[in-house]
Amino acid sequence: MPKVIALRALSEKEREELSRRRRSRTAPKREVERATMILLRAEGKSTGQIAQEIHCNQDTVTRWVKRFNGVGLDGLRDRAGRGRPAEYSEAQRGEMIAVARTHPQQLEQPYGYWSLRRLADYLRETYQIAVSKSQLERILEQEGLRWYQEKTYFTERPDPDFAEKRGR
Repeated sequence: MPKVIALRALSEKEREELSRRRRSRTAPKREVERATMILLRAEGKSTGQIAQEIHCNQDTVTRWVKRFNGVGLDGLRDRAGRGRPAEYSEAQRGEMIAVARTHPQQLEQPYGYWSLRRLADYLRETYQIAVSKSQLERILEQEGLRWYQEKTYFTERPDPDFAEKRGR
């Protein structure tokens, strides 16, 4: 059974911000749930009642109340992911961006567009830069390059009289 943990007194500003987060329709679900947990605890509900209402574990409610008590509103945000983030020099990042902006056929590649997998493979083979697809996508997005999957459905019309049949 989880420990009963008391919630510290909320300032008016904190209460307003938690209420705003709780009502939000655009915030991530986790943030809305965490704000709801704190507000329900402030109303005097037990961790068991809150867990039942939000459909989570009592230990989860206790964890977020503890973090809120210790850090405040910033404690309700997700912490950075595990593991050491990959580090690339400015020269490596520059190579990644330069290659991404270059048409593959200019680099004597047999395809007409870059996919993230192809780009990561090319960087690994040519520049010895080991980068995952997801990390490469993050780097390109940080540089303002939006990556997308190119879709081609037909290379030519299957019906030679298509234009006439279609009309205007």
